[in-house]
Amino acid sequence: MSSRERILGRVRRALADVPPGEDRPVERDYLREHGERTVEETVDLLAENLADYRAVVHRTDSGSLPGVVADLLAARGASTVLVPSGLDEGWLAAAEVTRVRDEARSTPHELDQVDSVVTACAVAVAETGTIVLDGSPDQGRRRISLIPDHHICVVRVPGQVVASVPQALERLDPARPLTWVSGPSATSDIELDRVEGVHGPRTLEVVLVR
Repeated sequence: MSSRERILGRVRRALADVPPGEDRPVERDYLREHGERTVEETVDLLAENLADYRAVVHRTDSGSLPGVVADLLAARGASTVLVPSGLDEGWLAAAEVTRVRDEARSTPHELDQVDSVVTACAVAVAETGTIVLDGSPDQGRRRISLIPDHHICVVRVPGQVVASVPQALERLDPARPLTWVSGPSATSDIELDRVEGVHGPRTLEVVLVR
């Protein structure tokens, strides 16, 4: 008997008492979040978990955001930055860099030559330190957040911050191309030697904006 047959056999046995054509609802009585927190505590937890994943976290307000983005790009020595079509132009108003538009015809090699990318996000999950991109106009195609080596992601606080994954799923459209980001790209071999930048940006900077 193959593994496939064994698994399907278990499924059939589990459904043996369900009449044909009848749907059995899946119980979803698990915790929606772990503990009660204020909005400020939830945002602080997000910042803590992002940093734990080796993302670099910055806090600012909307008026200071252009200066913060410009400073981050300058500190990186970036001369080019990928810009999604729907990104707020004001975010880059203070940056002296060449804008590269997110275009379908761009090749992976061309995208790899760009120094940085700036995007918004769909939602951020405090308990897991995760940022979710859904391909909206201010986030661009999935590949632009995976190929450049430096990603600046702007999270609007507190509107885009939720405590848990179940709360995040309620806000997301499962038909969209969702990218779940928990820190910079990293992997470890069998001896636990950490290598960063294998399948995404080596440096992730998250700007929490009030």
